[in-house]
Amino acid sequence: MATTLKHLRSGITALLLGLASLAQAEIGPAEKPDLKLGFIKLTDMAPLAIAWEQGYFLDEGLFVELEAQANWKVLLDRVITSELDGAHMLAGQPLGASIGYGTQANIITAFSMDLNGNGITVSNAVWEAMKPQLSEEGGQPVHPINAAALKPVIEEFRDRGERFKMGMVFPVSTHNYELRYWLAAGGLNPGYYAPQRGDTSGTLQADVHLSVTPPPQMPATMEAGTIQGYCVGEPWNQQAVFKGVGVPVITDFEIWPNNPEKVFGVTEAWAEKYPNTHLRLLRALIRAAHWLDENNNANRAEAVKILSQSSYVGADPEVIANSMTGTFEYEKGDVREVPDFNVFFRYHATYPYPSDAIWYLSQMRRWGQIPEPKSDDWYMKTAAKVYRGDLYAQAAQSLIDDGLLAASDFPDFSEENFERPFQGTLIDGVPFTPKTPNAYIDRFEIGLKADQTP
Repeated sequence: MATTLKHLRSGITALLLGLASLAQAEIGPAEKPDLKLGFIKLTDMAPLAIAWEQGYFLDEGLFVELEAQANWKVLLDRVITSELDGAHMLAGQPLGASIGYGTQANIITAFSMDLNGNGITVSNAVWEAMKPQLSEEGGQPVHPINAAALKPVIEEFRDRGERFKMGMVFPVSTHNYELRYWLAAGGLNPGYYAPQRGDTSGTLQADVHLSVTPPPQMPATMEAGTIQGYCVGEPWNQQAVFKGVGVPVITDFEIWPNNPEKVFGVTEAWAEKYPNTHLRLLRALIRAAHWLDENNNANRAEAVKILSQSSYVGADPEVIANSMTGTFEYEKGDVREVPDFNVFFRYHATYPYPSDAIWYLSQMRRWGQIPEPKSDDWYMKTAAKVYRGDLYAQAAQSLIDDGLLAASDFPDFSEENFERPFQGTLIDGVPFTPKTPNAYIDRFEIGLKADQTP
């Protein structure tokens, strides 16, 4: 039986590759058709799940195994050691690895998996203490909520000789930088890193002490009182509401509308060794992202059912639907329309804009993870090395040539595609100027200046 299945699979592979090569003469057969890809159990892994469930991987002659990973460090390490061919990654992971923060490795991304999708949640006790500082309209708190409302709470902790602690998912995660951004915009210092002095805690001079907590464990860790709040992706903010243990106070869409979130990452060596495989993976992921957003999110209900499976996110469908279908629940019963909470394709979400990379690098510098001053040119070169729009353009153009997607679905690749369009203003009103990153860093009241060291 095993031999028969092996022969059958070989025949299917040959047929798929033959058909694919006829349709896409410019992209040859996959050099490595059998792949193992990693992910963390979050709703923004959706493009991987949909590419598998809708047969987009098979369309490219790829036999893909999707495997959930224990945490972001394990995921990155397994990509570096080639145990995984690629993975759903934090947008800062390829950058952090490439500049040698933590583990040094040349990681690239040619696909942005989504925009938005995170929230900041506090415990019920903290929320009750914050409420007197908030304005109300129609009996509900006015959003966005400023982190200044936390100041009296933090002072109470300080008076008791306790630290106010919050969780984030990884030192180079969007969640770390978004949480820090929100706190600093409210006049609270989230602390500095000083790797050159051997201090990678990120808590120097901190008003709020941030630490790493795996996403699925955050609601329980907060309920136990180990942390007083956290920043995480879905469904773990909505899970706190569902279980009655906490209240999301702000979404990342309110911190920075249409901010970049996760990416698909591979090692540079892997991409160079298997260029056709990489392009075919990108084609499948682009199609999956398009499916998730097409016809005004018409497929989201089906996506929720898929993601609720234990092999993907494994959360209650109702919890996943709270954010995936265009709404977000803050307090129980306070459900608000947030149609762009999860964006996978529209607004050119999938293109790896250099400006995305520069924002992350600027925040690494602001908080001391990059301890020494860097020139504007360094930021530009690092972004170009890690965020590979050239590879994305190849895959996208082939989909256009094959009639699978329209040219209007993508940015104009004949021009410089540097800065992500369709973004709103950040919560503190500081304009993001990606072509002058040092000047941008210098505008913040809290944080290192471009020429300072922690």
